Amino acid sequence: MTRTGTPTREHLLNVTERLLLESGYDTVSVRAVCAAAGVNPAAVHYHFGSKVGLVSALLETRLGPLWSDALPEAVADCEMPIENAVRIVVEPIVALAADPAGRLYLHLLARLLLARTELNWTKGWFTVTPWARMLCRQVAELSEKDAAQRWMLAFELIFGQFGDPLAGDRRLTDRQVDNLRDFVVAGLSAPVVRR
Repeated sequence: MTRTGTPTREHLLNVTERLLLESGYDTVSVRAVCAAAGVNPAAVHYHFGSKVGLVSALLETRLGPLWSDALPEAVADCEMPIENAVRIVVEPIVALAADPAGRLYLHLLARLLLARTELNWTKGWFTVTPWARMLCRQVAELSEKDAAQRWMLAFELIFGQFGDPLAGDRRLTDRQVDNLRDFVVAGLSAPVVRR
């Protein structure tokens, strides 16, 4: 369903980005995107499947380059300290939070993550599975399912702090970022407690 590299696809992503910056997620519809792009109303469904697919593709296209070198290496390196993995996730987010378009991406990603929306990622490292595998190799007796749940909680916390649409233009201080990173590392690396 999702095709890459087509001019229409890229045009739809650009129009969507502009409309989202102007109006926000709730007011931008698939129909509005197609009308603003001057394409057949079925174009979004053809290229992306749905509004969520369109927004997922926009986020992956715009955010992927920030992590394209570091993330595949991080999830492939099962011996990487958890602190380093968290730093690799958080540092680009700090830079994004300083830019209006970056804040839009953070708001969108936070909104979708916190709503537990099923996203259509095409890059494996945008999914929780490789992160969970890395974590369960480092924390004794941690199942892959529990490791995935820990990472989902971590991602929700991180993106909630940086991307909360209700927070407006709030920016975390360096100290707050350090505390967030330390808190996430502690939660991810906590020993397994059996009850």
